[in-house]
Amino acid sequence: MLLPALVAGGCGWVPLRGPEAEVQLPPAPVVDRALSARIMALDPERISEADVMDVLRRGPTPRIMLLHGGIFPVHLSMTSFANFLVGMGYPEDKIRDPRSGDWSYSPYADAERLAGIIAWFYEKDGMPPMLIGHSQGGMQAIKVLHVFAGGYAPQVPVWNPLTDFPEGRTTIRDPLTGMERPVVGLKVAYVSAVAAGGAAFLLPNQWTLLGRLHTIPDSVHDFTGYVIGVDLWAWTLPGGDSHRFVSAGKAQVRNVTLPAGIGHVFVTVTADFATDPAARAWINAFQPGVPPARLPLSAGDNLLWAADVWWSVKKHWTEEAQRLLRATAPAVRSGGAGTVE
Repeated sequence: MLLPALVAGGCGWVPLRGPEAEVQLPPAPVVDRALSARIMALDPERISEADVMDVLRRGPTPRIMLLHGGIFPVHLSMTSFANFLVGMGYPEDKIRDPRSGDWSYSPYADAERLAGIIAWFYEKDGMPPMLIGHSQGGMQAIKVLHVFAGGYAPQVPVWNPLTDFPEGRTTIRDPLTGMERPVVGLKVAYVSAVAAGGAAFLLPNQWTLLGRLHTIPDSVHDFTGYVIGVDLWAWTLPGGDSHRFVSAGKAQVRNVTLPAGIGHVFVTVTADFATDPAARAWINAFQPGVPPARLPLSAGDNLLWAADVWWSVKKHWTEEAQRLLRATAPAVRSGGAGTVE
C-alpha cells in the first residue's frame, strides 16, 4: 500500500504560467538612521519578541521559501507553519510565492528552477532566501544546495518568479559587491530539513540524492537537520547514525533529534503555538543548547521543533539585515548611522 500512495503523490504537477500577468513585488522598506542603528545594535542570538515587532519587521527582511512534503494534502501541514511564522511576526509577503500566493513550494518542482529563483531574489533583495523543508521538501532543499555546489550542472539559469520563466542568463549582479557572478556557487545563509529521506527514496525523482542526502555542501552557512526519534516514513529508529547530517567542508551542520511521539505528517502543524500565550512565551525564551523549561501542558512535542527553527530564523534574519546595511550604508560600518533607500 505504501508504494502506490507515494507514486500517486508524485504524479501531480503545476503547469508554468505565461508572462502575460504583471506581478509586482512590494517596495523595499525605507530604513532611516535611527532604525539602522537599532538593527545594528541587535544580538542575533538573543532576539526578543519586541526586537521582532519593533525593529526587525520594519527593516530589510530575507525571503523564506518553505518546501512541503509530497503526499496530498500534507502541504496543509506546512501552511500551518507558515501561519505560525506570521503569527510570531514574520512579514507574510516574505513567505508567500509572489506570483501564485502559495505558502510553500512543491518537492516535485525542478531543483534548478528553485535555485534560479533563489538567485533572482538575492539579486533583488540583497539577502538570499532561507529554505525550510519538511519530508520530501527537506530533501528538495538539500538538492538545491547540491545544485548551487555544481553537483548537477555547471550552469543554472536565473528564474524569474514573477513570470515563472527563465531569464536567459546564468549570472546575476551581486547586490553587495556589484560584481557579476554565476548562479552556481551561490551560498545561502540558512537551510533546515525535518523528517527527510526514508520511503521517499522509492520515488525516481529522489534517486539523485542517494548517497548524498546527508552530506551538506558548502553552499550553505548553517544547516540544521531534524529527525524524529521514531519515524517509519523517514526510516529513523533510536540508536542509529545513518540519519545524521555531516558537512562536506565548511558548512556548519547541527543535528537535532525530536521526541519519538511526533507524527511525521504533523511535525510542522504549529499555527496554534503563536496564539497560545504559554507556548509563545516558551518559544520566545528558547535558546539552543540551554536546557529548556518544561513544555506547557497545552503544547505538543513538536513545540521544540517550532522553537528551534524560529530561533534560527530570527538569528539569520538579523545577520542578513546587518550584512546588507553594512554593505549599503558605509556610515554604519564605522559605527555611525546611515540611510538605506
